[in-house]
Amino acid sequence: MVELLKSWYQRNFSDPQAMGLAAILLFGFIAIYFFSGLIAPLLIAIVLAYLLEIPIHFLIARLKFPRMLAITLIFGGFIGLVAIMVFGLLPNLVGQTINLLSDLPNMFNKLHEWVATLPEHYPELVDYQLIDSFFSSAREKTLAYGESAVKFSLISIVNLVTIGIYAFLVPLMMFFMLKDKQALLASVAKFLPKNRLLAGQVWSEMQQQIANYIRGKLLEIAIVAVVTYIIFLFFRLNYPLLLAVAVGISVLIPYVGAVIVTIPVALVAFFQFGNHATFWYIMTAYIISQLLDGNLLVPFLFSEAVNLHPLTIIVAVLIFGGLWGFWGVFFAIPLATLVKAVINAWPDNIEKGI
Repeated sequence: MVELLKSWYQRNFSDPQAMGLAAILLFGFIAIYFFSGLIAPLLIAIVLAYLLEIPIHFLIARLKFPRMLAITLIFGGFIGLVAIMVFGLLPNLVGQTINLLSDLPNMFNKLHEWVATLPEHYPELVDYQLIDSFFSSAREKTLAYGESAVKFSLISIVNLVTIGIYAFLVPLMMFFMLKDKQALLASVAKFLPKNRLLAGQVWSEMQQQIANYIRGKLLEIAIVAVVTYIIFLFFRLNYPLLLAVAVGISVLIPYVGAVIVTIPVALVAFFQFGNHATFWYIMTAYIISQLLDGNLLVPFLFSEAVNLHPLTIIVAVLIFGGLWGFWGVFFAIPLATLVKAVINAWPDNIEKGI
């Protein structure tokens, strides 16, 4: 057994370049897994600065803008866009959320009344006692969630302070990362292993794919949310902004997100319109938009960024989402692509032609 492990170690880690790549990956995993709460503002700033570097590079390379002027224009536009979203959309979003929560008891009662009529029409298939037991249990859990919501509201005061700190620190760090990019990269390079040629090859392979994925995913969220919002407004569905934002965010979880978010959309539409034709029109338009997203928009946006089997994507979402929550889900596909790139670039695989 010892000889087997020794042989495996010598076969995979005898190359100094492989050791350098392994050291960088191990350090990055440990830092993010154990200290993600502490360095979260830094990680968010790195991601956003990386995204803004794309239009900044375009202004410098194509339009010959001075770097400082390009940074000022792009960074200022980003801050303005965030301000519009926070002060324009957020109050409306919060208001619709509060209205939905206040209407939940009425929806729950209507659902109970409708389900209670099922035993009369289908006595052989539906048991009234089972339905009554289910709704009693659901009502108790709802009350428990209400108590938890009160506790959460107290905790949210502390969270608001944290968000306020992030709102100041993240843009500040982003600005200095963009302004002093070369100096910061040179400083970080001093702490990296000298044998990092293989790591550089992996990064070169990943860099364009990560940029395409992040840009494409943000664009997909915006397009899906706007199209869904227009559909809900056209049919005058209640809580259109809240539901549209939920549908947009659902694209972060491939395959599963669309199924989950369809449930509240269908419930709200059903309680508002009942078994009326409008309900079926809304669901038809919504399902068509989801099909267009999966079969037209996603292939167009991610044709060069994602080359993974659907099962691999789902497993990556489960693993990285379990490790790092929201950000793990958001970056599940790039992280899975990184794992694939590392496996392909590993010296033993290169020799075998894998």
